[in-house]
Amino acid sequence: MSRKTLLTFNAGSSTVKIGLFELDVAGPARIARGVIDFRHDPLTLRAGEGEQRIETTLEARPDEDLSDILSETFAILGRNFDLGKVALVGHRVVHGGDRFDGPVRLDAETIAAIDALTALAPLHQPQSLRLIRAIGSVLPDLPQAASFDTAFHRTNDALVRRFAIPRALHEHGIKRYGFHGLSYKFIAGELTRLAPERASGRVVVAHLGSGASLCGLNEGTSRDTSMGFSTLDGIPMATRCGALDPGVLLHLLGPGERTLRDVEDLLYHKSGLLGVSGISADSRDLLASDAPEAREAIELFTFRIAGEIARLAATLGGLDAVVFTAGVGENQPAVRADVCQRLGWLGLDLDPAANAANATRISTPKSRITAFVIATDEEQVIAEETVSILEGIAR
Repeated sequence: MSRKTLLTFNAGSSTVKIGLFELDVAGPARIARGVIDFRHDPLTLRAGEGEQRIETTLEARPDEDLSDILSETFAILGRNFDLGKVALVGHRVVHGGDRFDGPVRLDAETIAAIDALTALAPLHQPQSLRLIRAIGSVLPDLPQAASFDTAFHRTNDALVRRFAIPRALHEHGIKRYGFHGLSYKFIAGELTRLAPERASGRVVVAHLGSGASLCGLNEGTSRDTSMGFSTLDGIPMATRCGALDPGVLLHLLGPGERTLRDVEDLLYHKSGLLGVSGISADSRDLLASDAPEAREAIELFTFRIAGEIARLAATLGGLDAVVFTAGVGENQPAVRADVCQRLGWLGLDLDPAANAANATRISTPKSRITAFVIATDEEQVIAEETVSILEGIAR
């Protein structure tokens, strides 16, 4: 008799990653993964695992209500996987504010509370809410849960979370929250399994993808992170600026005569690697280019990453290990090499052959700081948290 299954949805600003898991006694086990890509017209759906793969376009068009897109997606997936056994649904939600410090079951009250936080994550929160509501419309009897990216960083000290602004604004919620928490939670667990002696110490994890941030861990617990109030903060990203002098914003909105919408678009979609290079937001394109602007974009990226690692080491009181993860972190040896070279003064000695092979451990045995490459899996964390909060419902 086959077991019941669980669906996870990981909504980004331009894609939705889908996971299908079997509910095993040892924990949720992945059956398949997929992604709906909103960057293409028409929308594309890629799904499958191993040799069983699907790649197709969708007839449904994106609008405020994603019900048509999900209905078509479920119909396509249902031809290849038994969706009749789906018993639970879990979602990644970027912002939990100070309200949510762990996963929750979704109901009218919690959905309203998530919606109230939309102003804090205008790029991501609406997409998650659209998915949650669409699932409720298409499959109204399925219990749903939410996992929050910000929850993992609730262990940061109050001093770490504070900006030097009037206290009333801090109490109003303008503080450092941190993001990519589901990824950091997964890496903390994987590092404990792979190298427990390092996991128990002071570790900086570099989540380097289209969105990018770093997190300082002590004994697997978040103590500081590069992203603060918004997903714009910290290091440069594919199209986002990273840390920026607020005087630049005053200038753009004042003498520069830019509108608020123009500045938002500039910071979220036209900056970062794309803005500096003028060529591409994709590090692979930039690494393959001979243009000096491309090289400058990569050098600025790695320079800021190394600087942020050093800052986080100051919070931790030292550094025992660095972990590279996410799309760029897992697959770009040249980026890792540049970062590690800049950290040589801290005692990080890179093994070039191991790095070129994307090995799990890429530092030499003599290196004082151990460097790792570990693949992240946010959907696995969503699945595990969904089971933990909805335990017993699927049985």
